[in-house]
Amino acid sequence: MDNHSEVREFLMSRRAKVTPELAGLPAGSNRRVAGLRRSEVATLAGVSVEYYAKLERGAIAGASSSVLDAIARALQLDDTERTHLFDLARAADGIPLSGRPRRRTGKNAVNRPSLQWMLSAITGGIAVVINLHQDILATNDLGRAFYSPIIGDGGRTPNLARFQFLDSASRDFYPDWDLFAEMCVAIMRARAGHDPHNKALQDIVGELSTRSDVFRQLWGAHDVRTHGTGTKRFNHPVVGELTLAYDELVVTADPGLLLMVYTAEPGSPSAERLQLLANWAATSVSAG
Repeated sequence: MDNHSEVREFLMSRRAKVTPELAGLPAGSNRRVAGLRRSEVATLAGVSVEYYAKLERGAIAGASSSVLDAIARALQLDDTERTHLFDLARAADGIPLSGRPRRRTGKNAVNRPSLQWMLSAITGGIAVVINLHQDILATNDLGRAFYSPIIGDGGRTPNLARFQFLDSASRDFYPDWDLFAEMCVAIMRARAGHDPHNKALQDIVGELSTRSDVFRQLWGAHDVRTHGTGTKRFNHPVVGELTLAYDELVVTADPGLLLMVYTAEPGSPSAERLQLLANWAATSVSAG
């Protein structure tokens, strides 16, 4: 990915989101730009207009942390957006993700017995291991039943982003499809900024940009977010609607792998349906 264009488009898109009113500036008249002018961002950040214009053209290499912090405050970036800006600057400076070479991660990492044992030990919730480009690499039994519309009968490694944008079944599985689509792309955008040389991530972005107009439009918005924790709604073909809490955990032994765990509020209808799904999964396994 072209770092200069990534920086330029990200800063321009963030500047367009901040109105003079939000920044505490007089709106004036005859404004020809959405959001703030470059000169207004420069004033708010305490840098020269020429220097900010240089940054917005993508020449961010060498920018100090204090300058980046000032730009982040001027553009009212949230924590994820600020981290993304620093990631873009780190990439421009040629600084690797850490001081030591990163180990490759992939399908082989999830073959570690202890990781499989941990997944199997989680019986009351859905547990799934994914990588940065959203391949589903391993699940517990309940996770396999839950993601059956995506996993299918095998073959190509199931991918959450590919399912979201290229499979019409996703609109049934995700009642809040538009929200899920925005989240999916914003998460991928943040991960791409953090690991700009991840070829597998570049490949899936390229594929989806070519095959999905919605993905391409959302990718061009340069929105970023992290997953972390929250609540999502699903419509499972076996048990119906589920409202589940999710938590994302980093698999520190295998950089680039994430453990997602979905649980239901105890005593809720979703908890009852999740138990029904677990029973169905156990019956399916025994029948097989």
